[in-house]
Amino acid sequence: MNTTPAPKGPNRGARPQKKFFHRRKFCRFCTDSNITIEYKDPQTLRDFTTERGKIMPRRITGNCAKHQRELTVAIKRARTIALLPFVVSEG
Repeated sequence: MNTTPAPKGPNRGARPQKKFFHRRKFCRFCTDSNITIEYKDPQTLRDFTTERGKIMPRRITGNCAKHQRELTVAIKRARTIALLPFVVSEG
């Protein structure tokens, strides 16, 4: 009978994970003071929405908390006055 000890530790015999280099994301609005967040500019706001019309999260866009809040309010205002769609229709 083969009595090998079971692997111990947090991974317990899992394959080693690949190491990825994560580039630090930066807030586009903090680095360039010429860019402003306005609900009247749908082209800029579309950069921060998915193809389905959802607002992209901070961890993907790299925005700081302050500018992400401003961006969310601007996108919601633009949706209300029909500059941006609430949902993108398929087809």
